[in-house]
Formats: sequence, structure tokens, C-alpha cells
Amino acid sequence: MILKTLGTAMLAAGLLTSAALVQAETVRWARSADVTTLDPHVFNTGTNFVLMHQMYETLVNRTNDGKLVPLLATEWKLLEGDPTVWVFKIRPNVKFHDGKPLTAKDVVFSLNRAKGPNAQVKSLLASVEDIKAVDDLTVHVKTKGPNPIFPNNLTNIFIMNEAWAKANGALETQDATSKTENGATRAVNGTGAFTLASREVDSRTVMKQNPNYWGKAKVGDVTELVYLPIKSPATRVAALLSGEVDFAQDIPAQDVARLKQDAKLRINEGPENRSIFLGLNVGAAELKSSNVKGKNPLADPKVRHAMELAIDRDAIKRSVMRGLSNPSGVMAPSFVNGYDKAMAAYPKADVNKAKALLAEAGYPNGFTLTLHSPNDRYVNDEAISTAIAGFLGRVGIKTEVSSRPIAQHSVSIVNADSDFYLYGWGVPTYDSAYIFDFLVATRGKEGRGAQNATHYSNPELDAKIISLSSESDVAKRNATIKDIWQVVQKERFYIPLHDQVIHFASVKSINVPVHPDNVLHFKDVKINKNAK
Repeated sequence: MILKTLGTAMLAAGLLTSAALVQAETVRWARSADVTTLDPHVFNTGTNFVLMHQMYETLVNRTNDGKLVPLLATEWKLLEGDPTVWVFKIRPNVKFHDGKPLTAKDVVFSLNRAKGPNAQVKSLLASVEDIKAVDDLTVHVKTKGPNPIFPNNLTNIFIMNEAWAKANGALETQDATSKTENGATRAVNGTGAFTLASREVDSRTVMKQNPNYWGKAKVGDVTELVYLPIKSPATRVAALLSGEVDFAQDIPAQDVARLKQDAKLRINEGPENRSIFLGLNVGAAELKSSNVKGKNPLADPKVRHAMELAIDRDAIKRSVMRGLSNPSGVMAPSFVNGYDKAMAAYPKADVNKAKALLAEAGYPNGFTLTLHSPNDRYVNDEAISTAIAGFLGRVGIKTEVSSRPIAQHSVSIVNADSDFYLYGWGVPTYDSAYIFDFLVATRGKEGRGAQNATHYSNPELDAKIISLSSESDVAKRNATIKDIWQVVQKERFYIPLHDQVIHFASVKSINVPVHPDNVLHFKDVKINKNAK
């Protein structure tokens, strides 16, 4: 139940215990993993974004039905006579947590910071040529060509205070590939509805309702928010059942049916705008984790085809996901512009054909391979990887699963140092260009390809991807998207598995609606103490 003068929960030595008294209405929020950093522009990961949205804010927001709505920008439009310039009007009378006013200069600083070399969100701004403050509350963003969907890219670009960043050594984004920190790694100065009260990495993050929030009149009932990363699914569910946490994400598929039967709990569910897939290092001359030396078996299209045919997506849905996934042959959820139902069709597992393809490729006895997997990010991620290893073993590819926390896994993807890996991708822009910019484009090409750890590079495809950010003819743009998808599907440097289904579990008094992007804003949450 919601605490009212009761103790909050602590996570210590894997056990939840009661702690010091807190103010009403505290909500204890459990997830499978902690955020990797509080610097808002480093990792392009949903876990980070969800926590950031409580304390930082963006220019625009997206509602549960996918509509873009104003947040720190009250309006946006193309500059009359110039289709390459977007004009953003900044909300007046907004203050950062330290009391400094939000101005157009802070927006310019934040967007430029998010374009920096260490920022893993920079692909969202790859089409930007120039950003300038026209006056205190007006920002002009010039793109390299007409970009009709540019505002869609801003739902996870958080706005910081330039003066605070300068004073705290955080003018540049933290380097995710090293262990160095900056002033924004463990501190927050946003404009959001909650302020940072305390931070204990991998243990708890406490946030208090911002008394000076510009939208105070609309804020809900949560005055304190305690974020508790609980890696063990069993412990996380047990904490919810015992009343030691009030709201939990990342519910294991095998526990959903049981939780739905508990009269004290509320389970909200819906399809997620996120695909789970396998990435294959197709560009290396030799794999690090394989017994094949002098060449790369994953570079052979026949091997990649064999691997896809070895995998039984239906069995994963049935046995690993307990029916709570949507198997797919394309890593674009149905919410996304460019999704094609025909592309989403996937081949049934065919062990004999897979073995034949491996033999044709020169690997009749298979080979060895390591599959890197997160173990605290996606629903049953490690279990999915274990199942993949079993399927590949049936055709002779002896696969060892190496699992690790998403914090380590994300750095590995950034460094592109895995031969074979499980990953997930949401599409907050609801457009295929987001997938192409981050996962398909050649790494480093005009700021794109930040999460392309496959070493795949195709200059012709790069040119088409770049063209999407400046093509104003919708029909022509969609035709290009289709062309790109056809190449991606044919090359198979990614093997899509399924789209996730979201489950939120909470005490009955809290009702947190499911958003396709798996984001939530506790400032909107109302608490009904009489809920039964």
C-alpha cells in the first residue's frame, strides 16, 4: 500500500527492509535495473529515459495515443518561407530546480550538447545544421534540408541549464566508454515535477515533488518517489506481493497470470513499441569468440540464413514468454511508419534446411560462438538467450551465453565489441528512420550508427538513410523507407525475434496506464485510497 508516515523500502544485501519515516504520499517504484547515469544525453536506453522524465523535461511529449503535445515548447512550426527552419516557442516562467529561469539559450545549449561526440542520442539530431536563440523564448533549428518530422525526434532530448552545467563541469556529455564522470552523472538540475533528493547507485534514488514546478496545478498525488532497482525477478515480485513496493515494471511473463489473480493488485498491459532481436557481427575479418580462424562465418549470408531458420520464435513465445510476446520477422513494431505486415511474417524453424545451408557454406560441423545477453533489461532476456543457444546447438552452432547487466551490455554495444548479441529497440519517433539512423547506418557516418554494433556498412544504403531527414515528399520518402527495409531484411545482419508486451503491476490505489513506449510520468498519477 502507499506509505503515509510509514517507512520506505531499502535494498541492502538483496533484502528489502523498512527505513526512516517519510512524508505522504510516497510511491516505491521497482525495476529490474538501475540507470547507467543521470547524465541525460549519454545512453539512448529506455531505462534511463523513464527515470529522466521524472526530473528533466523535453520540448515536446507524446501521449499514450501517440500524439505530440507541448511541454517546454508551447508551439512549433516551420519558418514561413523556409522549410528548413523549425521555430520553437519556449514556455515562459519555467524555472530549473536551482531557481534559474529557463531561456532559449538553455535549449540551444542542450541540443548542441546532445549532438556532442560522447552523446549516444546524437543520431536524433544528425539532420541539424544550426541552432540559435532568436530571443529569450524563441529557438530556430535549421536542418540540412526540409525535415518534416524533426519534432518527433525530441521526445527524449532533455533540457539542461547551461550555467549549472558550466559550474558543475558538465558542459560536455559524460563519456560512456570510460569510467569517468562529470557533474551530471550523479546530480540533476532539470525543470521536471520531481527533484533529486538522494542517489545510491544500484540501490535507490529518491525524488521529491518540486514545489516550484511550472505545472504544479496539474501535478498528481505523488509527493515522493523512491526508485528501487531489484535485479532478481522473484525478489521484485515478492516485494510487490508483500507490500514493500507499490509499483513494479519488468514483470516476468511467467508471473503475470498469478498476479492477475491477486485481488490486492492492479495489472495494466498493452503491446510495446519495442522489438527484441539478435545482432550479428558481419563486418569483422575474424570473430573473437569462435573456433573459426582466419575468416568470419557470420559474414556468409548462408550462415545468417541458417541461424534464422534454426530459431523457433513460436517456441520462445510459448515456453519462454508464456504467450506474452508478438513474434515478428522485422525489428519495427506495428506502431512505426514503414512497418509492413508482409515483412513481419517470419519463417518457421527448419533444422534440416539450416543444416544444409551451413554445409553449403563450408561448416557441416558448425562452429562455436558466444552470445552476449543482458540479464536485467528486457522481459526474460537471459532466458531468451538460453533458448537461442539451444536452437543453434541443434544445427551444430555451439553457443555459449554470456549474460551481464544492461549497464555493461550497453557499453559493449557502444564499443561494438560483441560477435553476437541480444538487444532491444523502441522507436519513440514512430518512424523507421530512427531504426536506420541508430542501427543500420554506418557507424559514425554523419553522426549516425551509434548503436550499430554489427560492423555492417553499405554506402548506398547510407545515402538513402541520410535522404530521409530532408525529403519533404511523403510518398517518395516512404518509398525510400521500403527500399531500405528490403535490403535490411535480405542481408539478415539482424535477426528479429518478437515485440514485447508491457505489464505494469501496482497496488490497487495506483493506476499507471501503459504507454507503448514504456514511459510514464508520475506527475500525472492520481492515488485512490478507496480503490478495492
